[in-house]
Amino acid sequence: MAVLAESGSNPDVGLLYDINGLAKDAPHWFDRVMEFVGEYGLLVAMVLLVLWCWWSVRRRGGEDAASSVAALVWAPLAAGLAVLVNVPIRGFVERPRPFVDHRGLDVLVSGKTDFSFVSDHATITMALGVGLFVAHRRFGLAGIGLALLEGFCRVYMGVHYPTDVVGGFALGTAVALLLSPLAMALLTPLMKAVQRSPRAGWLVRARTAPDDQDNTLLPGAHRPTKSEKDLAA
Repeated sequence: MAVLAESGSNPDVGLLYDINGLAKDAPHWFDRVMEFVGEYGLLVAMVLLVLWCWWSVRRRGGEDAASSVAALVWAPLAAGLAVLVNVPIRGFVERPRPFVDHRGLDVLVSGKTDFSFVSDHATITMALGVGLFVAHRRFGLAGIGLALLEGFCRVYMGVHYPTDVVGGFALGTAVALLLSPLAMALLTPLMKAVQRSPRAGWLVRARTAPDDQDNTLLPGAHRPTKSEKDLAA
């Protein structure tokens, strides 16, 4: 199919040159940092953010622990599914990488020979960010922020058009949100079953100490001290 952006007068291409032009003016070491961050760093950061959210949710416990963990399980599944959906999209659009049709770009990563639309990195990070938002809003906002940064990095590196990134954001968001009700309906009962398991229950809810399992006190109520418990015994 025809390339989506043929002319340098195209706003998509103009924005590409504006953002990628920052790489030409930046120090060499900064470009190397952006190369690592855009290619690997932010993906690793997203995985760590999901793990951090899981640790926080399981420690907090509560009746919604199983559904929250189910949403966290859905986040990487949504990312993987979105990438699979992107395979036929790329084959249908057949958009070359921007450096193939446009000269003067400062390309920070070599060896990119596949098609450009849609950006896998933008798709994965946004699907993870939106999936996190379903599970926990604060962590989700942080994840969406990382996804936006990933999109900027891909254009800065000269390997994607801005619309490649926007398309990835839209695809990741659509998969994560539209299939979320079905995913939650399937994963929540599974997580509840795991929570009841004596061996795997810690994956959903942190085990509490015996002394903490007894009375749930109302605000302002007196909690017996250790010496009072010993006297009572």
